[in-house]
Amino acid sequence: MKNIALKIDWEKSGGLVPVIIQNAQSNKVLMLGYMNAQALKKTLKTGKVWFYSRSKRRLWMKGEVSKNILRLVDIKMDCDGDTLLIKANPAGPTCHKNCESCFYESINPKKIVDAQILQELFDVISSRKKIMPKKSYTAYLFKKGLTEICAKVAEESAEVIKAAKKESKKRVIEESVDVLYHLFVLTAQRGVKFADLMREITKRRK
Repeated sequence: MKNIALKIDWEKSGGLVPVIIQNAQSNKVLMLGYMNAQALKKTLKTGKVWFYSRSKRRLWMKGEVSKNILRLVDIKMDCDGDTLLIKANPAGPTCHKNCESCFYESINPKKIVDAQILQELFDVISSRKKIMPKKSYTAYLFKKGLTEICAKVAEESAEVIKAAKKESKKRVIEESVDVLYHLFVLTAQRGVKFADLMREITKRRK
């Protein structure tokens, strides 16, 4: 990675190159920023991703205020030498609006909830297990261990049954999602992958 700066065509775009940030664990695109040679140098030196702010006209490190830094894993350059792809491990939500990715809103007015949404949730949960960020409820559960996670699954299951018998449809939906979330935490704790769940669902669909 250290020799990549020598291969970049800095002059082509006025000393700045666009940088795509990708989650090293889930491969989800997190954000787009810009780097100059100094930002790339600091990224390689510190292991934390730095950018050049075009509005503030200075270098800035992602997470310098929010503490949601991006820890460098790998850097790749495109075939023209004028765009970078960086894989990183995020310490928290990347977007300043507290979302995992800056690309969280679809321009399609008909938003379709499908398996991709569930995979994104599972990927976030899995990343929490690896990074264990402070003040994360998911990380708290992983720290407590399997017994505590199982207890939460049982608790939330009881809540959805209660809602189904005595409460509104809206409460049934809310409690069902709570069960699903805690079930994903449980499966991630046991080392189950989302693809494993999808394979089993596919088998039972036949």
